Amino acid sequence: MKAPVPALELFHQMVRMRRFEEALSELWHQGRISGELHLGIGEEGIVAGVLDHLIEGDALALDHRPTPALVGRGTDLSLLALEMVGAETGLCRGHGGHMHLFDPERLAASSGIVGAAGPMACGFALSHQRLRPGRIAVAFSGESAINQGMMLESLNLAAVWELPVLFVVKDNGWAITTRSAEMTGGTLRKRAEGFGIAYTKVRGADVGAVWRAVGPMIDDLRRGRGPAMLHATCHRPSGHFEHDPLIRMVTSPREFAAESGPLTRSLADGSGGRIRDRIGGMRRVISTAAGMRVHLSKRRGDPVTRLEQTLDATAVARVRAAVEKEILSTLAEVGSP
Repeated sequence: MKAPVPALELFHQMVRMRRFEEALSELWHQGRISGELHLGIGEEGIVAGVLDHLIEGDALALDHRPTPALVGRGTDLSLLALEMVGAETGLCRGHGGHMHLFDPERLAASSGIVGAAGPMACGFALSHQRLRPGRIAVAFSGESAINQGMMLESLNLAAVWELPVLFVVKDNGWAITTRSAEMTGGTLRKRAEGFGIAYTKVRGADVGAVWRAVGPMIDDLRRGRGPAMLHATCHRPSGHFEHDPLIRMVTSPREFAAESGPLTRSLADGSGGRIRDRIGGMRRVISTAAGMRVHLSKRRGDPVTRLEQTLDATAVARVRAAVEKEILSTLAEVGSP
């Protein structure tokens, strides 16, 4: 008999991930967090659905959107928030920022280098295979990271050595401002199968579907049946990073005018390239903007809202109130600017 999906527990975890990252966004807009900020809003269904199957001793190799996984794994929120603002009392003494985070107690590490989760996960998995049989490693990455050489080498190494690695591919269809399909040959399924790696595709907005799909995959990993790939589609509304210019361009008439004005004027600049090349470039910009507008219109892609609509309203209110109290307490730890 199949176990029922722990819907309320998954909802609680997703709300914690969402509200904590919304709080980080507020800190960033206040100027408290330096540099770019890459959030995983929209990916919570994938992360929560996977993490619920992990046990103590499993390892996480994370990409440049590590916050949801660390929140779900139990890393102290205050330590995370303090790290983001560069405090010496933060998780990594203020040196990691939001992309290079390490929680040794939970065997979790992240890197801002695209594709680096692959080699990290293989290292974790090799040590598990030799020293801790039954434990696994999970590598989280975006779909375009699969084009990186080190990720392809990691897939090959994991297959050859039959390492207990679950490669979780979070696919929003975009590689920053380029459609992923325009820069990826073949399909992820064929790539995985080419290495002899078990492959499953699921809609990441449905956390229950993720949870059901990944359970048997992780069971097989624990039994030593080699690596596996979970390909989960998702919708990320904030773009590649906070204040993404492409997102602002397609959602704000003022921003569209600010961005399109110089482009239009460049068409008449005789010092540039050939006019047909410039027109072709303008067409590509318009096509990209149109594609992003369509992407943003897919409101059904929010995993938190989708699950919330299936739950008891009283239970939902109770979860949200508890999470809000936790987030406010965390922000109090960070303090005023």
